[in-house]
Amino acid sequence: MRTTANTLMPFTIPINTPRPFSQRINQAFPQADIFLIMKVKNVMQYYRPSKKRLLIVTGISLLVGGCSISDWYNGYYVDRSSWKSYQKDSDAYYDAESPQMKELRKKNQDYCLELANKPENRLQEKGYPNGVWNQPLFGRCMENRGTPTFQTYQSNRAKQRDAERRARGEIV
Repeated sequence: MRTTANTLMPFTIPINTPRPFSQRINQAFPQADIFLIMKVKNVMQYYRPSKKRLLIVTGISLLVGGCSISDWYNGYYVDRSSWKSYQKDSDAYYDAESPQMKELRKKNQDYCLELANKPENRLQEKGYPNGVWNQPLFGRCMENRGTPTFQTYQSNRAKQRDAERRARGEIV
């Protein structure tokens, strides 16, 4: 192992051993020690990222790109909250049924699923050579057999509300 003598340091430092950056600089450039003697501060001492600067930069970026927050709120957050509301209403609708109605729904669902999945009943859509599952047929089948789906129930309620509002003269 090769060692060098430094004129500014009274001891010898092995070259291959890890040591602080300031010692390596002093060993390579002995005149660099003059900055320490003259009390010149390192430039990096003035750069300290603070919470205040971070908040200012974040605030400016939010003002400039504010549409992304509204996109997040109107997109992700509202979809998520509306889906939770829908799931809660749907679960309440199906849980309120009697055990006999649940058994009938299960039988009707098996029958209507088989009917909607038959190849001759599939809907022809562009890009799907074998057709797609026939959701409208499934919904009508379930409704005609006495066990409407939650979507059909919601649609019928909306039609009923609109008819009542028309009767009162609120809408045309």
